[in-house]
Amino acid sequence: MKLRLLLTMAAVAVMTVAVAADRVRVACVGNSVTYGATLADRAHTSYPAQLQRLLGAAYEVRNFGHNGATLLRRGHRPYMSLPEFRQALDYKADCVVIHLGLNDTDPRNWPNLRDDFVADYEALIDSFRQANPRCEVWICRLTPIFDRHPRFRSGTRDWHRKIQSAIEAVAKGREVQLVDLFEPLHRRPDLFPDALHPNEEGAGIIARTVYSALTGDFGGLNLPMLYTDSMVLQRDRLLPVSGTADAGEEVTVRIGGQVRRATAGRDGRWTVVLDPLSAGPAYTLEVQTKRKTLTFRDVVAGEVWLCSGQSNMEFPLRSALTAREDMATAGRSDLRFFQMEPRWHTDLDTWPPEALAAMNRLDHFRPAAWRTSDPQTAGRFSAVAYHFGRMLADSLGVPVGLILNAVGGSPAEAWVERSVVESDFPDLLTDWYHNDFVQPWVRGRAQVNVGKDAPPLQRHPYQTCYLFEAGILPLAHYPLRGVTWYQGESNAHNMEAHERIFPLLVQSWRTFWENDTLPFYTVQLSSLNRPSWPWFRDSQRRLAASLPGVRMVVTTDVGDSLDVHPRRKREVGERLARQALVETYGRDARLLVPSGPMYRLAAFEGQTVRVAFDFGTGLRTSDGQPPRTFELAGADRRFFPAEASIVADGTVELRAPQVPAPRYVRYAWQPFTRANLVNSAGLPASTFTTEEP
Repeated sequence: MKLRLLLTMAAVAVMTVAVAADRVRVACVGNSVTYGATLADRAHTSYPAQLQRLLGAAYEVRNFGHNGATLLRRGHRPYMSLPEFRQALDYKADCVVIHLGLNDTDPRNWPNLRDDFVADYEALIDSFRQANPRCEVWICRLTPIFDRHPRFRSGTRDWHRKIQSAIEAVAKGREVQLVDLFEPLHRRPDLFPDALHPNEEGAGIIARTVYSALTGDFGGLNLPMLYTDSMVLQRDRLLPVSGTADAGEEVTVRIGGQVRRATAGRDGRWTVVLDPLSAGPAYTLEVQTKRKTLTFRDVVAGEVWLCSGQSNMEFPLRSALTAREDMATAGRSDLRFFQMEPRWHTDLDTWPPEALAAMNRLDHFRPAAWRTSDPQTAGRFSAVAYHFGRMLADSLGVPVGLILNAVGGSPAEAWVERSVVESDFPDLLTDWYHNDFVQPWVRGRAQVNVGKDAPPLQRHPYQTCYLFEAGILPLAHYPLRGVTWYQGESNAHNMEAHERIFPLLVQSWRTFWENDTLPFYTVQLSSLNRPSWPWFRDSQRRLAASLPGVRMVVTTDVGDSLDVHPRRKREVGERLARQALVETYGRDARLLVPSGPMYRLAAFEGQTVRVAFDFGTGLRTSDGQPPRTFELAGADRRFFPAEASIVADGTVELRAPQVPAPRYVRYAWQPFTRANLVNSAGLPASTFTTEEP
């Protein structure tokens, strides 16, 4: 009996050794992020520990991280001189995952030793290959360092980016796989309490990312959320279709007689490019791997526009002044909507814990699908976007698809990509809940929503960069014709800041869609009794005039003195459509006037001033009365009402008895204005001033 027990125990021991010998050995090499610094139970919550649980019993994962380690061999704490390096070599791993470089951003290192970085990284890789010639090596793009880091602006931000570039060069030069730890974490600053080290959830994201890289398991075939039945695909241009699949899987895409194939890369990504589709009968789109088939029916080719901004873009058709008439005729298959609705609105309420958790996960919008227009879907959809799309569909004779992701109350900076803000306006990120660049109402409403007991890094849709991360990134480069943008109410307190923010927004969206000429058609704020609005409206005019491919429509004539949400939306949408039809689709501006009169120049002739306008053909007033709200000022910039008369197409003559030597002109310079100058199309002239802002 005793002998049998001993033999059994010996057999189990031999089997255990054999199993251990068959396990794939994984060495996680790195610094404090790999080690698990700041984690309360790093033995179980560091990324290598979580990776072990994901990989299972067929793998053995060892943590060879060391706090403060540098990649640079002459750095202040070289990894290759530490005991963990020797232990990792002795382990003779089958798989080596290296995440080093964060500490090389220290001013003691990169400024003086940058020329060593690539050679030192290659030497590290070669060391592991010499220890086990059969090993595979993965190197990682660095996890992010956020703006709260004390050295972020003094150099860390810039050196971090240069090190990323060097790591990418190493991956190509040594033919090792690159694992991107930056992209999935850069949108999650809430997971980095000290701006450098991820918490347990952040370590879990690293573990899952490394797991996919090691195994090729990316969850099988998947497409971005915009791919649903009844979708609209952008017509008449090469059409990329992209998604993810398990590494090495062949993906076949079929539509309209076209068949395209691609193989998912080691990062799980694949892309095919379709020949241009023409508008016509509906298509079926099929995307297939050996294990999965996705079929999308009633797919049409047409014009795709993104409609974004804040509450006046979000404002539903059912609440508009012409709702009954509009909804009665809304049934049409050539107009289709993809409506991204917030799960929780930013009303004057404190959100429950599940809402706060969802916000941190960037899970702000409900799942959506393309819907054809009918009284119900149109009634819930944006009134401005509906009228824009309806006029395009009627004029072009093709289907129009509208993607709506407007969020009431959102400031422009919430829609800008994080790297752009970090580079060009990092002050927008600093201590957001107490940041004077952010409108007090915006910060105050966010504080109400998250509650007084929320953690310091709690996310909110109004925070800088949040809506780019939650509402633009999920669109995954879905091909667009252009953008309509109605926003500004939540930035009107500081036009100078907005003049820096809005160009960054345009830049970041054009970069995201890889289209330097992506059209932006914007809506100028209407009339409302808020003192800063005349200055802000003029600032919007100047921005649109200065940015290529950006145009603006005027809405001062459809405002409401007491309501920030005026109900006359049909005019706004149709004015946007006029701009698009002329500027994007090439309609003759002499037949379809795209804009109201826009200030061009002022000629000062003694006591008289002549003001010339673009788009001033058929200049008149909307009510048959003399032009109102023109003002003149002398060198002292004290403005007085001017007598105005229309003297020719596009020209108005001004005089003011109190201003014998005029130097400045302004028009519609009231928060709620009753300005009445229009052109032959009845489109209103913009607020403007010749005074230097």
